[in-house]
Amino acid sequence: MAAIVSISLVAGCSLLGEESSDDAGPIVVGTTSAPSTLDPAAAWDGSWELFRNIYQTLLSYPIGATSPQPDAAKSCSFTDATSRTYKCELRDGLKFSNGDKLDAEAVKYSIDRIRTINAPTGPNGLLGSLDTVEAKGDNQVLFHLKEADATFPFVLATPGMSIVDPDDYSAKALRKESGIVGSGPYRLQSYEEGKKSVLVRNDNYKGFADRKNDAVTIRYFQDSGTMVKALRSHDIDITYQGLAADDIVDLDGKSAANKGLQLIEGAGSNINYLVFNPKDPWSDKLAVRRAVAQVVDRAAIAHNIYKDTVEPLYSMVPSGLTGHTTGFFDSFGNPDTAKARTILTKAGITETVPLTLWYTTDRYGSDTALEFKELKRQLDASGLFKVTLKSRPWNTYVLGYQNGEYPVFGRGWAPDFPDPDNFVAPFVGAQNALGTPYPAKEITQVLLPRSRGESDRANVVADFKEAQQILVDDARLLPLWQGKQYLASSEDVSGGERSLDPSTIMMVWELTRKTSW
Repeated sequence: MAAIVSISLVAGCSLLGEESSDDAGPIVVGTTSAPSTLDPAAAWDGSWELFRNIYQTLLSYPIGATSPQPDAAKSCSFTDATSRTYKCELRDGLKFSNGDKLDAEAVKYSIDRIRTINAPTGPNGLLGSLDTVEAKGDNQVLFHLKEADATFPFVLATPGMSIVDPDDYSAKALRKESGIVGSGPYRLQSYEEGKKSVLVRNDNYKGFADRKNDAVTIRYFQDSGTMVKALRSHDIDITYQGLAADDIVDLDGKSAANKGLQLIEGAGSNINYLVFNPKDPWSDKLAVRRAVAQVVDRAAIAHNIYKDTVEPLYSMVPSGLTGHTTGFFDSFGNPDTAKARTILTKAGITETVPLTLWYTTDRYGSDTALEFKELKRQLDASGLFKVTLKSRPWNTYVLGYQNGEYPVFGRGWAPDFPDPDNFVAPFVGAQNALGTPYPAKEITQVLLPRSRGESDRANVVADFKEAQQILVDDARLLPLWQGKQYLASSEDVSGGERSLDPSTIMMVWELTRKTSW
């Protein structure tokens, strides 16, 4: 899933070298993905990239692991054959970065707080199978589930389930203070919204992370070009999210500008898709949604906009995961305007369909605007649609789609955990990650509950193939492409190839400098 499949060196140097201390100052990471919030109860988005390094979860992903392993916990397991009670034993002597005790009550408090606050942008949707949390003594936590859920350990491993200090986080309201009190590998020394996060070693941390550095600064950029310029001028050491396709192609070349840099390519399971809002009178029409699906040319987007750094995607479950299908291609085939016109006319729609497509300007990279211009070009060229494009920065964009303001809008999705459940469940149900209720009763009431009863995930293929076909038939969600992971760094920084967990979040503690070649 997040394993590095190839390493392309722009400069012809070996990756081997002696690791150094932080004498040259903190390692500086550049990304275009800034947090939308510092409170875990409010975030089901890219804010998790920061949370993974500052907060702690009961379970997480050590290098090479594709299933959750203990972090704040020293052990976790189901206690019954029905997968309805999950028990975790905490490590001894856990503390928050401020010295406060981290015990079973703090874990219970943190999970209950997510459910009580139930923030529109928060991760409560991941806890649908949870009934109650029970703290037994200082070190034991029991999670009682309403139904069997073999994916629950994966949920606990997401940064959405970060453990917070009860003395610093209200049980009923989101935190207003700008700082973070966590128990992760680092503590947040300072934070400038939209600009940078300064991370330093948390001396109270007890977990699996073997920190290769003492400090990391994360800088937030508005676009790929500015970020790459900072890399070449040595203002940052490594990029994370947001490299534009043109910059990836350029960094893979042998120009003098790339001297001393390396490009790391890894497999990815992040996806990009369109969401149709049924509150809009046009988007609510099945024929309109299916006609759009019949016109959109994914291959052109992947080749012309993303320079083949992404792959066309024909299902919400990406390639490489259990049960992946190519449902949209199987049902619609290649782009065909004549077929799209037939779909509309059979539904009695003969006029040009007006659609407003929304996208965010600063979350998924600099190519997003070009992608939406290409979507507009394709749909307008069919003569069947008249598209208007609108955009907002991420912080306000999130509120807009949660409030149901957008007729059609673009989203990206990096997995919460590497299982097909996480590419179906978050998007369906009365409360979901998109703010657009999608009942899909066959999925929510039959297929998901049945699949979650299977601890052997190889046995859920049939259920997820059926779920994917329902999504194709409804066309409420239109998958566009599946991405790869690209990191660019100075050649004197190592660890980039080890730093991505199965949900493609960077574990910055793996980064280090080299002292020799």
